[in-house]
Amino acid sequence: MYGFENHAMGWGWTGMILMWIVPLLLFVVVLRYFTGRTDGQPKKTAREILDARYAGGEMEREDYLARLADLKN
Repeated sequence: MYGFENHAMGWGWTGMILMWIVPLLLFVVVLRYFTGRTDGQPKKTAREILDARYAGGEMEREDYLARLADLKN
């Protein structure tokens, strides 16, 4: 009568889809947050990073040995 007869269902299918997808996506995000890294690679230790930088030529031997001594302390 006043043009509101098609709005009785509100959001309709869109609302139903959002009602299922939003909680599912939220669950996935929370699960990934609590399980740690998402790429499946283990975290590198400080020693591994230092060794890689020294092997790549990013630092001199003296600097490497000084930083290695700091890590051991």
